[in-house]
Amino acid sequence: MGEPSGSCRIHDPADGYKVVFSSATYDEAQTWLLEDEYEPVEGRLTESEI
Repeated sequence: MGEPSGSCRIHDPADGYKVVFSSATYDEAQTWLLEDEYEPVEGRLTESEI
């Protein structure tokens, strides 16, 4: 989930959409995902859908 301020939160759908990582920038979040070998999934959710 991206915020208008530029910060990002990563939610784990396998764990009830619990926040598993927060960062100040999208690039930091993307790097964290790539380093932990997560794979993208199709589709998007809004915060209200979580």
